[in-house]
Amino acid sequence: MKGGNIIMVRGGHLSIAMVVLMFTTILLWGWDKSYFASFLPLTRQQYMIPLSEYVVAVSNNSSTPKDEMVKSENKMKGRSNNTNEKEQPGKGSDYFDADSISKPTPISKVCNYAKGRWVEDNRRPWYSGLGCKQWLSIMWACRLTKRKDFSYEGYRWQPENCYMPEFERSSFLRRMQNKTLAFIGDSLGRQQFQSLMCMLTGGEESPEVEDVGKEYGLAKAPGARRPDGWVYRFPDTNTTILYYWSASLSDLEPINRTDPATNIAMHLDQPPAFMRKFLHEFNVLVLNTGHHWNRGKLEANRWVMYVDGKPVEENKPLDMGKAKNLTVYSIAKWLDSQLPRHRRNLKVFFRTISPRHFFNGDWNTGGSCDNMIPMSGGSEVVQDGSSDIVVESALKGTKVKILDITAISQLRDEGHVSRYTRRAILNTSDCLHWCLPGIPDTWNELLLAQI
Repeated sequence: MKGGNIIMVRGGHLSIAMVVLMFTTILLWGWDKSYFASFLPLTRQQYMIPLSEYVVAVSNNSSTPKDEMVKSENKMKGRSNNTNEKEQPGKGSDYFDADSISKPTPISKVCNYAKGRWVEDNRRPWYSGLGCKQWLSIMWACRLTKRKDFSYEGYRWQPENCYMPEFERSSFLRRMQNKTLAFIGDSLGRQQFQSLMCMLTGGEESPEVEDVGKEYGLAKAPGARRPDGWVYRFPDTNTTILYYWSASLSDLEPINRTDPATNIAMHLDQPPAFMRKFLHEFNVLVLNTGHHWNRGKLEANRWVMYVDGKPVEENKPLDMGKAKNLTVYSIAKWLDSQLPRHRRNLKVFFRTISPRHFFNGDWNTGGSCDNMIPMSGGSEVVQDGSSDIVVESALKGTKVKILDITAISQLRDEGHVSRYTRRAILNTSDCLHWCLPGIPDTWNELLLAQI
């Protein structure tokens, strides 16, 4: 019994000791919690690293040193003491601000390739007007005429707020590897095509470049003055450059296929058959039209305007301006409908009209453009919109892009072929087409910058 009492007393002492120990532990734990809690605000401040310092720490792949933490803490204290001053995003604040996320700073400068100025550049031209005989029509090679002044060659276009990469032919060909760039339009489109071929070859003889016109049915027909277009391929990169003549960008169809002298149905609301057939082959397409929309050209080409498959001039002649507008709007709408289903991610540009500079008459009434002084009428374009209102309006709401060259070319009347034309007609001036090298080279630089 005595032994049992001893065990009971010892067990009681042990129980009391355990209770005391537990009670003491709870007190100590509660005291520690309240003590460390007093340091939590400092701890949060200490590790709330400013954004600028966080970026530096991450970029250096190292932790923030203690002295930098102290600086951060002092910054925090300084800000908390100045309760009347509110940090503004972008004005010395090192921290994210809710307003800076929900209300981004508006962009005040917008790139506009058609707004800017012409500046002198002694690196131009990109090729020799004497050497590019393989691609350049002799009638546009002004270096082969009696013209003496070629100062128009030494300028480049500097668009406002836009980055214009320096043209480099090998770089362009690599970017266009296994791709096709097509020009479809009138003789001004042909000039742009020839300009690009000269730029890409440096104006040098390039026997390695392949003529692949047969693949597109553009080989010269027997007895024809020239083919309807040209296609060349650079074998090293498999880059194809194509031009197809379509002055009106409308579908042309003989009314009577058995009569060589038949009139031609000019379907204003249908794109050219060539475009419909080969559109899937193109990666970049550049269109233009404008200078054939007059009665003289219409009659000379024996074109009869059709809409909805029917002639539209049986009772009343259709206004040429309205006919052109109908065609431009129709082709823009059609191309916009084709882009989503195009497997090559096609980019389409509609180039605005190239300006004429006939003074004191027209091409057949003694008009001329004898000015040889570059930018005598100014060197800067300040307008925001295009001077070609028809094309600009037709492209709104579509994915077809504008290649706006009208206003910038308007300033360059000294760059035309002028009276140095090689045409058989005497005492005439060509104030429509441009000398090459010349202004169309800039059109291509703008195109390449936007591809």
